[in-house]
Formats: sequence, structure tokens, C-alpha cells
Amino acid sequence: MKKLFQKLLNRETVLYLVFGVLTTLVNFLVFDRLNAALGEKYVLVSETAAFVAAVLFAFFTNKPFVFRSKDWSARTLAREIPTFFGGRILSFLIEAGLVVLARDAFHAGQYRLLGVNGLTVAKVPIAVVVVILNYVFSKLLVFKKK
Repeated sequence: MKKLFQKLLNRETVLYLVFGVLTTLVNFLVFDRLNAALGEKYVLVSETAAFVAAVLFAFFTNKPFVFRSKDWSARTLAREIPTFFGGRILSFLIEAGLVVLARDAFHAGQYRLLGVNGLTVAKVPIAVVVVILNYVFSKLLVFKKK
């Protein structure tokens, strides 16, 4: 059990979690502000803008700090960027679908928790799933060691 814990909790995973939390905060802040400004009718606009801001932040932190990918050549970026964004688009589609489900099936936007819109609160467990998926995509597909 100790070996499994040590294998799962290493420099890379700790940094990924730190930057994952920061990326999630970027996502939440952009989403919450836009959702408040535009209204729930435009939840997918808010979700898309939050996604773009978060993915840009994630790429420029994950590449050098988490996965130690130091090659910024055009050839490497031509492979890493589309693969990174492709994995994030897949997880975004999952996230957006779950947000719409929370809005339509559970009417999460009708509630508030400590002054926070219920739809934003519903994104918390969704974010956990997204962070795990994104780590797997990044580790196995984008920044894989040769």
C-alpha cells in the first residue's frame, strides 16, 4: 500500500494537482462571471469561454512545470498543441454535457450555496472527473516520454 501511495503521489502528480486546481479556478471564475453577466440561457457560451481560458493556462503550466517538456520547437509544438487541445476538447464535451444535465435535469441554477450559484457548485464533482481525464490524456498522449 505504501509503494502504491508513493507511486501515485510524486512530484509530477502533486504539481499536476496544484496546476489542476489553479486551472479549475480559472475555469470557475470565467464561467461564474460570464454566467452571471449573460444568464443561464447562454450557459454554453460561458462554458466555452471558461474552457478556452483554462486550456491555455493549463498548456503553458503543464508543459514546462509538470511534464518537464522543454522542447518549444515548431515541430514539437505542432504535435503537442493539437493533441493537448484534442484531449481537452473531449473532456470539455463530457463536462459541458454534465453541466447541461445539471441545469436541465436537476435545475441546479435555482439554488445557491453560500452565495454561489448552484450551477457553479454542480461543476465541482464534474471538475474532479475532468482533472483525472486530462491527466491521463496529457501523460499518455501529449507529453509521453520517448
